[in-house]
Amino acid sequence: MERAKRFYAEVLGIPSPNLEAAWPEFETGNVSLYLVDPTAMGAEFAPHRTAIALRVPDVQEARARLEEAGVTFGGEIFDTGVCHMAFFDDSEGNALMIHRRYAPPGAATAPQEVTAGG
Repeated sequence: MERAKRFYAEVLGIPSPNLEAAWPEFETGNVSLYLVDPTAMGAEFAPHRTAIALRVPDVQEARARLEEAGVTFGGEIFDTGVCHMAFFDDSEGNALMIHRRYAPPGAATAPQEVTAGG
């Protein structure tokens, strides 16, 4: 739990109004993320593998900052034709992504990989 708290607060920079609570909450705007220890409720811990998307102003810039903080990404930045996204795991193996939609709603084109500087 302490490692996960540090990851969300320090590496991702998401504010928490109750970081010292047993189940701290992280505020992302209109969504709150809670860190829950399932073993405290008699359940086994298993990382969640469906990525939670965290919107950022610039995916390449956010990725570079996170890589400097030691985050490892799975592959290059992906371009869906409407948004850029990059996938990584939190400190406990839960799937996350950073993303930024650049096309207006309803727009769609073929996905393509974005390389550094591209």
